[in-house]
Amino acid sequence: MNLLFQRALLAALVCAGVAIFSAAPAAAQTIPPSMVPVVVDTAAPIVINAVKPKPKPLPAGILKFEGYVQNANAAQITVKALGNDMALQTFALSADASARMQQIIDKGGYQYGDRVTVIYNSANQIALKIKGKPSRPQ
Repeated sequence: MNLLFQRALLAALVCAGVAIFSAAPAAAQTIPPSMVPVVVDTAAPIVINAVKPKPKPLPAGILKFEGYVQNANAAQITVKALGNDMALQTFALSADASARMQQIIDKGGYQYGDRVTVIYNSANQIALKIKGKPSRPQ
């Protein structure tokens, strides 16, 4: 009887081991096929406000004058101040600015009332650069 009892105990242990290692996982541990999450491809990020670099300060002695063109030719430009209608400035053009102004004059030039920014040397009132879009000639 002892031999029969040993075989029964061995068979019970084998069945218990098979049951433990071959048992299916609990339903809460698996995701049913209908609930599988959909993988969404990510797009490029949307830029709301682009970072603008700070403008570089002008060198010492170099200033800006914003206003409206009164008269412009290849040698000089006269500009009325943007906020003060009584302030007029006449700037002689440097060699580079004069060459650029001649190109603009060939295309029609600045007309009365065009908005410009003159970057000039404060020591001798010579315009180094003129920024502004010339209007169409009439």
